[in-house]
Amino acid sequence: MSITAKVHIKHDYLSLAPTLRALDGVKIRVITQGTTDPGTTYFPFLIEYNDAETLEATLAEDGTVEAFELIDRTDDTAIYYIQHTPQTRLISSIVTEENGFLVHTETKDAGWLVHLLLPDRAALNTIWEYAIANDIALDIIEIYSNEDAGGESSYGLTDEQRTALRLAFSEGYFNEPRDISLGEVADRMGLSSTAMSGRLRRGMRNLIAATIAERERSG
Repeated sequence: MSITAKVHIKHDYLSLAPTLRALDGVKIRVITQGTTDPGTTYFPFLIEYNDAETLEATLAEDGTVEAFELIDRTDDTAIYYIQHTPQTRLISSIVTEENGFLVHTETKDAGWLVHLLLPDRAALNTIWEYAIANDIALDIIEIYSNEDAGGESSYGLTDEQRTALRLAFSEGYFNEPRDISLGEVADRMGLSSTAMSGRLRRGMRNLIAATIAERERSG
């Protein structure tokens, strides 16, 4: 069963990490492409930065950049093809080897937030082990099966979150005004109000991330 995983990776020599450290406010996103070559080190990037001259000077000094080519520029946004140096740390190769896809990759907190589509949890475990072996810090933000055992979409929800949301909805917790209080919903679940609130909040976050946010991003 395929899974979706959102992970944050960080290393001093991840792709363009020196540029991220050098330029305050720079935003970078990998442009999804159809390559299936697990050994490729040549990728298109969309880079948002307001000083083109400083950006290119920084790219020229970046130890992860072997070469770069400007493809297009509009105002503060540019598209570059960038070839990486041999010492650059990448996870794209292991993801491709595991028959996975990097659906969306963007910079965050001096590292990369990566949205992965993988054939199973074993593939994610292999990527985790690869990260450890290459000293790449990898934090799993979200992980969920794309279909649950019953065949309906999981929408990023755990079984516990799904149960809590269904109960709260059926009992009128989301009505305006509410038909039932948080404490009453929590009692029926055998949870404290704090635990119930956290479960509902995390469930709604995952639901939004797997539906509205993903549709807006793909659009």
